[in-house]
Amino acid sequence: MNRPILLVDDNPMDVELTQLAFRKSRLNNPIEVARDGEEALAWIPRWAAGEPAPVVILLDINMPRVNGFEVLQALRAHPVSRRLPVVVLTTSSTSHDIDAAYRHGANSYIVKPVDFDKFRVVAAQIELFWTALNVPPS
Repeated sequence: MNRPILLVDDNPMDVELTQLAFRKSRLNNPIEVARDGEEALAWIPRWAAGEPAPVVILLDINMPRVNGFEVLQALRAHPVSRRLPVVVLTTSSTSHDIDAAYRHGANSYIVKPVDFDKFRVVAAQIELFWTALNVPPS
């Protein structure tokens, strides 16, 4: 079984479009969804208990309750998630957010394209790189 991709996004429309884009690119990895930062953090003890960790986490930063930067800090602070690849996938293109994401340990930062066809290309590239080409640590 292929390891899952964890999508962390509070916007139901963005979640649906992301799932659709991955389906159209014939993604082989299952997609698990955390609908906010609190749900994302609830995965950490599950991985510590032996559930398969994701091959990559796609993380939005603009979320209520627990934002993406806080999620990223918590992921980097825990041994089970410290080395998991995290791709910030968000609508923000501000240099402040980009710098903060990398400062908190993001592996990549991608601004979500507004156009669905362009977003499909982005989804295909994410899938190709993080699930097929990238060699993660053991």
